[in-house]
Amino acid sequence: MNIITFVKRVPSTTANVVITENQLNPEGVEFVLNPYDEYAVEEALAIKEAAGEGSVTAISLGAGEAQKELRTVLAMGADAAVLLASPLAPAADGATTARALAAAVKGREFDLLLFGKQAVDRDQHGVGPAVATLLGVPCITEVVKLSVADGKVIAEREVEGARETIEASLPCAITCQKGLNTPRFASLRGIMAAKKKPMEVIDVDLGTAAVEVVAMNMPPARPAGRILGEGAAAVPELVAALRNESKVL
Repeated sequence: MNIITFVKRVPSTTANVVITENQLNPEGVEFVLNPYDEYAVEEALAIKEAAGEGSVTAISLGAGEAQKELRTVLAMGADAAVLLASPLAPAADGATTARALAAAVKGREFDLLLFGKQAVDRDQHGVGPAVATLLGVPCITEVVKLSVADGKVIAEREVEGARETIEASLPCAITCQKGLNTPRFASLRGIMAAKKKPMEVIDVDLGTAAVEVVAMNMPPARPAGRILGEGAAAVPELVAALRNESKVL
């Protein structure tokens, strides 16, 4: 079972970010492995361990600093890592990212492609399905339960008010949702072993961006709250404010 998992270096969700020239200013920002990608990595490792054979390769499109997150994946237990290096990668849109990842996968043997359902920096949900489309393999998104056997996968995904079960033949792509598993922590032994595992760095030309960012701004500050009164006497003024100011009634 040869599994490729895709990971991304993203700002921590608790970081205080600053926008400069329509881009995130990286100064002073803590970067981490995309949380949803952790579910993809854990699932890849668990499938390999259950099979008792195979390999897990992690691929990331990023600047040189993304080697840190790839080393984290190697420390968790992946066998090899590939960095598609470009200084433009942190600002790459989903379509451009998908093209680069699909080009890197072509020519490699794989049974399963595992993605996080989205990256928490852009929340676009589109990279996994786009890579699958470019490679001509089926894709099941936002999976919360997965089994692999006899050349096929059976996946469950949550839909509104229910769960949907989908079966697909290998090779295929899966995007992983919270609840699929509990990602492991890298052990000290794993951290030491990661230093000896192979990491290939490939310089890539991303070409012309598929999407142009016209403007990027922080959300406006929330207005201060105001107290309209106390008890039943405040109800008419509250209703008037909801109708005339907030326009929710």
